[in-house]
Amino acid sequence: MRVMAQMGMVMNLDKCIGCHTCSVTCKQAWTNRGGVEYVWFNNVETRPGQGYPRRYQDQEKWKGGWVRDKRGRLRLKAGGRLRKLFSIFANPVLPNIRDYYEPWTYDYDTLTSAPLGDDFPVARPQSLLTGEPMDVEWSANWDDDLGGAPEHGPRDPIVERLRKESQDKVRFAYEQAFMFFLPRICEHCLNPSCVASCPSGAMYKRAEDGIVLVDQDQCRGWRMCVTGCPYKKVYFNHRTGKAEKCTFCYPRVEVGLPTVCSETCVGRLRYIGLFLYDADRVTEAASADEKDLYEAQLDILLDPADPAVQAAARRDGIADDWLEAAVRSPVYALAKVHRVALPLHPEFRTLPMVWYVPPLSPVVDRLTETGHDGESGENLFGAIETLRIPVEYLAELFTAGDTAPVTLVLRKLAAMRSYMRDVNLGRPRDESLATAVGMTGGGLVELYRLLAIAKYEERYVIPTAFAGDASKLEELGCSLDVEGGPGMGGSGPFGEGSGRPAPVSVETFHALRDRQSSEDIAATGPNAGRINLLNWDGRGRPDGLFPEPKGTAKEEEPTA
Repeated sequence: MRVMAQMGMVMNLDKCIGCHTCSVTCKQAWTNRGGVEYVWFNNVETRPGQGYPRRYQDQEKWKGGWVRDKRGRLRLKAGGRLRKLFSIFANPVLPNIRDYYEPWTYDYDTLTSAPLGDDFPVARPQSLLTGEPMDVEWSANWDDDLGGAPEHGPRDPIVERLRKESQDKVRFAYEQAFMFFLPRICEHCLNPSCVASCPSGAMYKRAEDGIVLVDQDQCRGWRMCVTGCPYKKVYFNHRTGKAEKCTFCYPRVEVGLPTVCSETCVGRLRYIGLFLYDADRVTEAASADEKDLYEAQLDILLDPADPAVQAAARRDGIADDWLEAAVRSPVYALAKVHRVALPLHPEFRTLPMVWYVPPLSPVVDRLTETGHDGESGENLFGAIETLRIPVEYLAELFTAGDTAPVTLVLRKLAAMRSYMRDVNLGRPRDESLATAVGMTGGGLVELYRLLAIAKYEERYVIPTAFAGDASKLEELGCSLDVEGGPGMGGSGPFGEGSGRPAPVSVETFHALRDRQSSEDIAATGPNAGRINLLNWDGRGRPDGLFPEPKGTAKEEEPTA
């Protein structure tokens, strides 16, 4: 047994309202530069829908992830080294800009500078790539709230699979419509196919916390990682010629702060914590039969409270404070202890580490509308099979088509609601509800506290980086900076972006603490005066953030 640590995330889909706050804050923090206008490290998809990029789940077309050959061994679906060698200069399996969308802005200047006339001026959309006028035909959230569902919904790859089995299973008639929101980031997989696909070795998985990153100095822009990722969460920056992806906000995580998308989530649906897993069994788990992949992935997750696991972890260099964080980890509790969180598309065999609690909400409203008690355990159990959201659809998303684990999760959530209603109303507790789903009454109360009323420090249990290794965690160059900043690389002998970036280092714990506790702006160095609004706590008055009160502006001195 070789114990390693992995940062993971769980999202409770019952709480997601599709507000896209997580997407916008991530966009402002990481992809607000030239070359990544179309990039969304975090996006929120409406299900059913085609997703972003369009139909990314169709691996028969995109060749992402792993497959198991006749000998039981894993191989990349896109092919091995020989195939990559023949296609390295012209990769044929890549989404194009139409599969993402052509980013645009609007001709706002026309609104302010148009001469007075009888017609009201309009701001036409303009391409951010070419600057030419364009027609908006697709975007990252074109399916939002079932927009255009009768036309686009049937092209959802999961709907297509279900319809092959039953033509009546998913319909897009108004009275049978259903939807839920699915936020997505990079899965930071235990068996990442993007890392295995990279010819230059630029993609790597950090040994200390499992976060998958791209070495911008090593990246040569082959884009094999884009093909290899089955979730299509690796993007190509056409300005720098480099691949970029979600970084799990590692500068924040290293100082004990949650990711930006988690910090700003309106519904408080995200949980971050540490998994311990057996690295020696990763290949074995990824090679399991398709319907056994979920259980195989659970089996390699280790119990951090087990003394034998703790001893092995210390032997393998995991610090005591990390072991303590793993014991308190909310993601381990939801995924392994209570077993209500499920991985996204385990059939891709990448062993994803962003897990989801499937939605149950529609069943309560539907029962109430029919005149039944929507919170009764017996009614809820009986209604799960007739959910407006088909269990088969959820199973195709989270358990490779196996409906049994999904049904059990939904029954646990239903039992929790019914049990806690009796607790809150002072009624006798019905322990048979817990027994029916393989839990205890105390377990249902713990699950309720974690899913419904967990506080900040319970939802985010993040160990900080080792103090002794702080210097090793500093980045020599960062490509994720503002337009014209050090990350853009400047010009070199081989054109734009070929120069070496100016050195910038990861934000240290002390700098972060000083900025958040200071009574004034704590910006120093070459970026003094630049305020990151995502971390600004309201103290001080950054120059240029607010208009100056009348009468306080400095008068310009007359020139000779």
